[in-house]
Amino acid sequence: MPKLRRLSGKEVIRILGSFGFETYTQKGSHLRLQRIKDGREQRLLVALHGSKTIKTGTLLSIYRQACEFIPEEELRSHFYTD
Repeated sequence: MPKLRRLSGKEVIRILGSFGFETYTQKGSHLRLQRIKDGREQRLLVALHGSKTIKTGTLLSIYRQACEFIPEEELRSHFYTD
């Protein structure tokens, strides 16, 4: 059974950046990422605490949000081990 990887906020931002998301705004340690696809804004919120790993529940929440905009089969390999 695949396990959720332990990723830092920087790693998550890099992964989502590869799908076209860019930093839209930042408030404190939270970055709002955005991309415009088919004329629609798609936004995600990512906690950025340096190189600390994101807690499992938070990472799963980010993954679920991202799956609304990115096909799960493309995103899964970045967030889960095989």
